[in-house]
Amino acid sequence: MLLADLADLVLPTACAGCGAERVRLTYGVCGGCVTELEGLRPRAAEPVPPPAGFPACMAVGTYAGALRGALLAYKEKGRHRLARPLGTLLAGAVAALAPRDRPVVLVPVPSTAAARRERHGDHMARLAGHAARRLRSAGYLVNVVQPLRALPRPDSTSLDAHERAIVAVNSLRMIPRIGVLRRDGRWRGTLVVADDIVTTGATLAAVVRRLEEADMQVTGAAVLAATELRTFSPRIRL
Repeated sequence: MLLADLADLVLPTACAGCGAERVRLTYGVCGGCVTELEGLRPRAAEPVPPPAGFPACMAVGTYAGALRGALLAYKEKGRHRLARPLGTLLAGAVAALAPRDRPVVLVPVPSTAAARRERHGDHMARLAGHAARRLRSAGYLVNVVQPLRALPRPDSTSLDAHERAIVAVNSLRMIPRIGVLRRDGRWRGTLVVADDIVTTGATLAAVVRRLEEADMQVTGAAVLAATELRTFSPRIRL
């Protein structure tokens, strides 16, 4: 359970989910945030409008509330022990895409070298590792691979959707070790791209394009959060 994962956190001075101080914290988050995180269920999410090549995407929840707070604390405030409960949540989104009877290859969206230095490691690789361990405990055969590297990209706030797509694709390069993904020259299993947040969808679409250029068929993407401008489908039962 997510609550059990949160039990491994070092007790902070404020709730990781909502930032509340001078309240009783249970395993690093307040009772209300624990309840909120425990109640999240993955749903289909899609940018409006979706960029070309955007994959089927499952998001744990909206980028708001306790999920947003915990994700920001993990990424920007160095609360790395949150990787385990967040990885547990991410595993649920992967499970919504991947049949249990097929091998799963989990590909985290890569971080740039600058981001890895600033965050003291690759935050998505860490999350993907915890998600994989959770899935293995549930009977999945999971392998985490990183066939892509991310180059620095210019600020895209002033770019239109087409320009953002070009920048996103040009910032990704394949690493020449993708042979681990194949047997007998054929692709086997379920490939899921993992990311923390989906906004415009440009990054996920670019990752899918690069992987499919290497003859790797992407089943879908699993993300922790989708911004409120995204469209969600009705909840599905896992």
